[in-house]
Amino acid sequence: MPASTSATAPPPTKADLMSGEAYRESLRRYRPTVYVDGREIASVADEPALQPGINALAFTYDYALRPELEPIALATQARRNRVVSRMLHVNESAGDLLNKLEAVRVLCQETGCAQRYLAHDALNGIAQAVARIDDAKGGTEHRARFDAYLAHVQDQDLSLGIAMTDAKGDRSRKPHQQANPDTYVHIVERNAQGIVISGAKAIVTGAPYMHEFLVMPSRNMGREDAEFAVCCAVRVDAPGITIVSRPAGRPGEQLEHGEALFSRKYGQATAVVLFDRVAIPWERVFFAGEWEHSHVLTYSYATHHRHSCIAARAGFGDLLIGAGALMCEANGLDPGKKSNLRDPMVELITITESFWSCGVAASVYAERDPYSGSFMPDPVFSNIGKLLLATKIYDMHRIAHEVSGGLIVALPGPDEDHNPATAAKLSEVLQAAPDIPYDKRIQTARFIEDLTASYQGGWYSVISLHGGGSPAAMKQEIWRNYPVGSKVELVERLLERGVLHDDQRSITKNRQPGRCCDTGCTVPGQPVMVPLPASRKATTDGAPAPTASAPAHGAPGALP
Repeated sequence: MPASTSATAPPPTKADLMSGEAYRESLRRYRPTVYVDGREIASVADEPALQPGINALAFTYDYALRPELEPIALATQARRNRVVSRMLHVNESAGDLLNKLEAVRVLCQETGCAQRYLAHDALNGIAQAVARIDDAKGGTEHRARFDAYLAHVQDQDLSLGIAMTDAKGDRSRKPHQQANPDTYVHIVERNAQGIVISGAKAIVTGAPYMHEFLVMPSRNMGREDAEFAVCCAVRVDAPGITIVSRPAGRPGEQLEHGEALFSRKYGQATAVVLFDRVAIPWERVFFAGEWEHSHVLTYSYATHHRHSCIAARAGFGDLLIGAGALMCEANGLDPGKKSNLRDPMVELITITESFWSCGVAASVYAERDPYSGSFMPDPVFSNIGKLLLATKIYDMHRIAHEVSGGLIVALPGPDEDHNPATAAKLSEVLQAAPDIPYDKRIQTARFIEDLTASYQGGWYSVISLHGGGSPAAMKQEIWRNYPVGSKVELVERLLERGVLHDDQRSITKNRQPGRCCDTGCTVPGQPVMVPLPASRKATTDGAPAPTASAPAHGAPGALP
């Protein structure tokens, strides 16, 4: 923007952001039909089985109100000149993607899985899809509907559940070939008011405690599957919607090794959402039957989501690194002096920062979508990072177990901590490092058990492996997008074969000139991530403030 224009531009207005408490109270304005463990839930906001999930989302709201975190927690939507939640922002630069990455990592350091970032991924994917539909049709209708809805969710600061994964039925058959068409969400009626949909969506994250659902196709559709190519928005309590959910985390569960120290506070519900002739007004329908463009949405959403997943599991890795180091200390051992502890701790750090680095690279090499004008992370680095975390999550757990020792699952139950007959003796014999109290050692051990060797630990493994698509899907995208052709032609040039480029040749179809340039691996003219200010603690206790470089490793110094 020219200086003369920017100097006269009005300052951006700010959306009315909710606090965590306001979010909790907002749930009382909705009356969804929800079942958890076979029980119908009278009030989502007051249901103990859902509190860890509600706590996680409430944290994302409070976090966005912290002045020192505004650079990453908030974003300016330039088209509206409006400051909004980063979780509801459509990216306008590579810098936006870097800031989103950092925001999700910091959120997941605290909550394990912040969940709300899925809305960001879906909104960005839909923005790209509707722009292509309008371009193909020579109109503006689809984009106008989406822009109006985007303004609505940004101004209301809503939480959105992403209803994408269909029940799918027989995996060998396409949607229109299913014996039961309700295994996929589909259009059953069109009228002057809108469309009517039926079917089932599985694995909807946080479904009971969201405000609205974004319904999206889960696969590329063919002509025969046109009625299954539907994308729309609907309130969670719309007539005809039933939510069948798992509990969030492990609230109130009395375990062998004590009440869960992490997952009793933060967790994530996943649900099957049933749609039974749910009416959607036209203003909330982004496309309906445009099967030719279904692949655009599935591909763009998957790329955005895998990019976000990298940050989410980097935050989880931070928890394991910190807990592992604490356990070493409590055991009376120093990884700096013991190679048998230092090596696995470095391996854990390497795994975490390796897939995180892929997320950073995907942001730096982001490209502007020619239709929507938004920015999408590089698909190769996004998929490599997601593939690494999906397969290395098991190694992350293994390493945490290796450095912690068997105590994390062999401790007596917490009732013994208060048993007059055993407590004193246990505290004597189970203390290791003389300067680390018994209760601190035991607390750390039980924390690691909760994260890695419990139902919740298994949940993190499976959701990391399959969330955002299977490893096979990521491998397919890596091969499809990676410039193998450039590498082949490099070798043939060095061998002086004199082979001309052939677009029909299978292994040379993918070429990406300019990935490595004379000036180094940079994309000129792109904004970079906003550096976080010094932590309030650092400026008040006499410690030096961090430098103003882009924060890496989850910006721990930003938290007071």
